[in-house]
Amino acid sequence: MKKILKPFPEGFLWGGATAANQIEGAFDVDGKGLSTSDMVAYVDPYASGKVDNFTFDVTSEKLEMYLSHPEKYSFPKRWGIDFYHHYKEDIALFAEMGFKTFRLSISWPRIFPTGEETVPNEAGLAFYDAVFDECLKYGIKPLVTLSHYEMPIQLVQKYNGWMSRELIDLFLKYTETVFKRYKDKVKLWLTFNEMNMNLTSIYTGAGVLADEMENPKSVAYQASHHQFIASALTVGQCHKIIPDAQIGCMINRIETYAETTKPEDQLQALRADSINLFYPDVQVRGTYPKFMLRYFEENNIEIKMAPGDMEILANPENRVDFIAFSYYMTHVTHASEDADELSGRLDSPIKNPYLKLTDWDWPIDPIGLRITLNKLYNRYQLPLFPVENGLGAKDELVDNAVHDDYRIEYLREHVRAIQEAITDGVEVMGYTPWGCIDLISCGTSQMRKRYGLIYVDQDDSGEGTLKRYRKDSFYWYKKVIETNGAIL
Repeated sequence: MKKILKPFPEGFLWGGATAANQIEGAFDVDGKGLSTSDMVAYVDPYASGKVDNFTFDVTSEKLEMYLSHPEKYSFPKRWGIDFYHHYKEDIALFAEMGFKTFRLSISWPRIFPTGEETVPNEAGLAFYDAVFDECLKYGIKPLVTLSHYEMPIQLVQKYNGWMSRELIDLFLKYTETVFKRYKDKVKLWLTFNEMNMNLTSIYTGAGVLADEMENPKSVAYQASHHQFIASALTVGQCHKIIPDAQIGCMINRIETYAETTKPEDQLQALRADSINLFYPDVQVRGTYPKFMLRYFEENNIEIKMAPGDMEILANPENRVDFIAFSYYMTHVTHASEDADELSGRLDSPIKNPYLKLTDWDWPIDPIGLRITLNKLYNRYQLPLFPVENGLGAKDELVDNAVHDDYRIEYLREHVRAIQEAITDGVEVMGYTPWGCIDLISCGTSQMRKRYGLIYVDQDDSGEGTLKRYRKDSFYWYKKVIETNGAIL
């Protein structure tokens, strides 16, 4: 059979992705308030001989300890890679690669330091003005995530994060502020980053303290419901304030394979997939899918809703324009009593014998990306945008160079999978590999877990010159963008 691949469409948005809490630093500069990410202390994942994906522990007691004695702990997300003072240099490097878009997030506490101010912090607003202006100077379209794993820490202390409906109005005050401020500069928006990760780390995704949870599942879904309402109303705000903008939802996409052809294993794979897709189901279709109502009943999960909530979700003006997602790996599952809990983990405890693993034991599965693009498009018939995908690896800087052929191979195969999906008929808006510049890892707070096409001279303890170096993958990706994917 002769295979002919369609070219990437004209205007395909090649770029890269980051998050404010992992790159900006300057945590106490120009009036910024403390965020939930600023309170994630570094724990050496090698001390126990195992690299965990989420090593932090934030309970009420720990949070109080961190706030009372910050000098005793290391908080890497407070310093990031100092993008706050290097943004011009970094954006120039992105432009050199030929970026068409740059995915970044706005730090909520940089705009409203505690979340409850009536007047926004002008210095914070001015910083993002400068960043967006710098992007636009090079023809780079900002793709902005409104909430990427951080919120003002005072909202955790006072309300226990998104467990409280109070946060909906506070969030809408923030989003209305930035929409009005940047309506002429930003036309691509995302509401919440990987909202379904509430099921894995409720503090990370929703600012809820673990020790205050009676029924962890119920708490995660209740917090998610409040975010669903906030997201829907935010989408409506965006459509009204910036009519020519597009705004999407964003999930951590976990494609799940059954371990065997045993029907029970196949059913469990379907179940895991349905739970993962529950999040875009609500934001695209505007209603709770019926299979989740059975799931809630069987797991003693009760969602408290206010009158009018379902009408807010169902309003066509409040539904997203496209679906963005992260894709790093696939899962394997089988029928067992704890299958649902295991399927919610970041990486699968059942390893796929047909796939290679990264340095952090994440399976590498580019074909899975093609599968998930087809599955999402067939289900929703909306444009798709893989806004996170990449290889975390232990890069070495030798003679001012990083020879990361392993990353080039990883990215090449995933880009090829996207092209296969486009040839299948899937509408794909663009591709923004995660950590286009080295940054602080979300789960481990490490610097040594490097994703970037640009090396940043800094170690896990924050020591280094912060000098930027182009990796081999930098030049490879530059050629990919230059040829619109014709040369991989």
